[in-house]
Amino acid sequence: MSTWGLRPGRVDSHGDHRIAMTAAGAAACAAEGTCAIDGWDAVATSYPRFAGPLVRLTGVFAEPAE
Repeated sequence: MSTWGLRPGRVDSHGDHRIAMTAAGAAACAAEGTCAIDGWDAVATSYPRFAGPLVRLTGVFAEPAE
């Protein structure tokens, strides 16, 4: 999988589910390292089970940021 020049990092969604979900997709493309998304709970606004399909599609495990 191409990483498109992405590097691991941390994103603050500022409570916006769209930013959190987009960041998760981008993080799945960052092949090495750990990415964190602050405000992940905002995803429940539109797709509470988003992490499951993300894992099935990308093979990347998602867990809430500490």
